[in-house]
Amino acid sequence: MRLVGLVGYVLLTVAFTWPLVLHLDTHLTGPIGGDTGVYVWNQWVFRHEVLNERLPLFTQEIFSLSRPANLSLHNYTIFQDLLALPLLGPLGIVATFNVVYLLMIVITGYAAFRLAFHLTRRPFESWLAGALFSWSPYLVARGMGHFSLVAAAPLPVFALLLLDREARGSVRNAVALGATVCWAATTDPYYAVYCVMLGCVFVAVQSIRFAGDPSRRCVVPRALDVLLACLAGFAIALVIGGGWQISVLGRRVSIHGLYTPMLLLTVFAILRAAWPYRRALSIDRLEIVRFARAASVAALVSAVMLSPVLYAVGVRIRDGGFESSPIRWRSSPPGVDVVSFFLPNPNHPLAPEAIRAWLTPRPDQYLDNVASIPLVALVVIGVAIGARWRPSRIWIAVTAAFGFLALGPFVHVAGFNTHIPGPWAFARYLPIVRLARTPARLSIVVMLGVSMLFAAAVTHLGDRRPRRRRMLLSAVAVAILFELLPAPRPLYSASAPAFYTRVAQDRRDVTLMELPVGVRDGTSSVGNFTARSQFFQTVHGKPLIGGYLSRVPRKRIAEVRQDALLDALITLSEGGTLDRAREADLVARGPEFIRRSRIGYVVIDNDRTPPPLRDFAVRALRLRHVAAEDSYDLFVPGSIAD
Repeated sequence: MRLVGLVGYVLLTVAFTWPLVLHLDTHLTGPIGGDTGVYVWNQWVFRHEVLNERLPLFTQEIFSLSRPANLSLHNYTIFQDLLALPLLGPLGIVATFNVVYLLMIVITGYAAFRLAFHLTRRPFESWLAGALFSWSPYLVARGMGHFSLVAAAPLPVFALLLLDREARGSVRNAVALGATVCWAATTDPYYAVYCVMLGCVFVAVQSIRFAGDPSRRCVVPRALDVLLACLAGFAIALVIGGGWQISVLGRRVSIHGLYTPMLLLTVFAILRAAWPYRRALSIDRLEIVRFARAASVAALVSAVMLSPVLYAVGVRIRDGGFESSPIRWRSSPPGVDVVSFFLPNPNHPLAPEAIRAWLTPRPDQYLDNVASIPLVALVVIGVAIGARWRPSRIWIAVTAAFGFLALGPFVHVAGFNTHIPGPWAFARYLPIVRLARTPARLSIVVMLGVSMLFAAAVTHLGDRRPRRRRMLLSAVAVAILFELLPAPRPLYSASAPAFYTRVAQDRRDVTLMELPVGVRDGTSSVGNFTARSQFFQTVHGKPLIGGYLSRVPRKRIAEVRQDALLDALITLSEGGTLDRAREADLVARGPEFIRRSRIGYVVIDNDRTPPPLRDFAVRALRLRHVAAEDSYDLFVPGSIAD
């Protein structure tokens, strides 16, 4: 049964990524100029550091003019890099990346299958649930750029360990939970955070109960009703009037936005709804104590297994402090639009282009906005509820909790900001949760919850009419697989200019500069660096002047810009200008910069390089043209050319 299910996921993966299997060593499912290029680079640089007998959490291959780059807070995909390590030699960088990508999909589907089978004990229904999870629109979209998120297998495995009643509370179970958190952290750090959040939801559901009928015990105070009415009227008046200015103790106070009124309205509405239940809750403290014990063991195991990463994090804190993006009340990353959950699969070949067009302009673009719940799954769940099926409290809680969190700090409906604060508006301030700074990615746990509800719903419908079970399962299987279908997949060339092979054959210890140059991370950019440069590095193997990481501390940017000539190149890369006196001085200092930075080659991307940058670089670095391909020109500095 298990082997058959695994083979089924392999065949499904080949079919749903078609025609990738025919182009494993030449194409990728995402463009190399985006995040895809960095994920390919991850595997290359990990192997490069290991072969040079160095801890692969630091590298001098980017930001080569400053201290080694610390990769501890970069989306480094250590688990995938370890799997790629023995394959890179025989298969090559592109084929290895594709093989690991396909393997992550298969493992994710199989892990969800095992979780669903634990719940239903029905193999085919569980297999469909695994297919629904691993090929959900969310994960397919992330396979176009955010490849670390495709490796979602730790989430169902963690949930399975939480549900294992026979082993729950044992040391072995706690150790397995800690190892799974480590696994999650080394696939994508967000998933380690989600495991912790899953554990909290599970223990809340298992330890909190409602006792009796609270509606008969107390009455909601009328004061809350009056207050809600006043706040609602104030919000409506604010919208109609466009805001006011009032004077308080001689100071002018402006009221224009709906954020504060809607916050107060939401808080008091929740208080009103919860008031009747204030005495109806019972908490199983013994269950909480058991969870705390298991969590302490799991945390210790996870910390030991992640000790190399924690060491690198410690080095980063020592060198410059633990920097993270500032959390602001109104301007943090948004979540998904409510409508996004109910859109048809935008990856389907028959999906209207209007769906993709609507998703793309939103912040973070297409990849972080896809959250479609398969409509077939929703229909099956709805029909089963109508047929007197009662879904599991745990999976209802998981789906609802993470669904509300995924909406982000303020709820958006069809592109309209309602100004209603969601749970994320407060959860993002929690110490561990705040590390997962993009709330839209919480949708993956929603997909896991829907998949488990779908498995249980299909099982219930089949049990009600056993004679028609095969026909029902066949119809559901055809419908769900057709809806999930993303093939044929768009593929992107993974080719690099041929002159990089020539650069690779140069055995001198020299660096390579790509223009435009700069420093980029997941939320900001200085200059105009592109991930394509790091992808090309996997071909030529020379250290780069600039670089891209998921998180780059401000201290690193300051160090890079300390060099006057490099700072000028960064300024020109982002479209700035130089005064004539400074430009003349820097041109005169060009040879000294070449010697100090050991620049052996300069590549100019003509499609992205402003003319002033090209002119300045040619004069300051005494560049001589040696090769060209497509929009790229290869130069050597004057000291090398001579």
